[in-house]
This record gives sequence, structure tokens and C-alpha cells, in this order.
Amino acid sequence: MSETIVKPVIVKELLESLQIKMEEERQVIVHCCFPASPFFGNFIRIWQSTYLFDNQSEHQSKLIHAENITIYPDWTPVPFMRDFWFTLVFSGLPKDCESFDLKEVIPEEGGFFVESIKRNSSDIYRVKISESY
Repeated sequence: MSETIVKPVIVKELLESLQIKMEEERQVIVHCCFPASPFFGNFIRIWQSTYLFDNQSEHQSKLIHAENITIYPDWTPVPFMRDFWFTLVFSGLPKDCESFDLKEVIPEEGGFFVESIKRNSSDIYRVKISESY
């Protein structure tokens, strides 16, 4: 006796709401390089108030996780004369986003800033960090 496998039917509205949720849950991974410095005793950190700003809308993706760098108020020592790499994970960008800025919004000078990062299909990026404004 053979069994017939019946594929479940999922209501269209439920599928649409799940698709929206999946898009909201997508994450953006940014591998950041802090360039080698000829100075001893460099320290860096990232503030929780670091965002990805969509250049086509008012959307801001929030920092979810930081790897290999400390969160304010703690500091991370930077090796002498070696590029220092760390990774930031952000909440997803809108589907129609074409480019975005990475900006550390802090109450002092020297926040990290990378302008007009071109969006790609993987949402994984490698950028060189510079201090701004």
C-alpha cells in the first residue's frame, strides 16, 4: 500500500508576513580594518550608537554585535604597525537600499565613518575605517 504525501497549504497572507519578517531579520556583516599606525599605545573601541545609514531613505540599521573590539567605555589595544581587523554585525537594511554609510554617532570627535558603501547581494563587506568629523 502506497501513501500519498500531501503538501501543506500555507495561506498567502501568512507567507507574505513571514517574508517581511525574514527581510527584517537579515543581518549585515561589516569586516573593518583599522590601518596600521606608526605610533605606540593606540587604542580603539566602538560605541553602541554606531549605525548603517541607508542613503536612499531614513532607515538606520542598529549595531547588534561587535567581534574583536570592545564596546564603549572599554578600550582595545591596537598592535604597533599592523592592520587591526574587527567585525560588526548590524540589523538588516531595506531591500531597495543601494548604498549606505557606516557612522559612529558619539558625543566627541573621532567617530568612525565610512561613506557610501555600495550594497551587494551577500550583505558582507570589508571596509577601511577612518576617523571623521
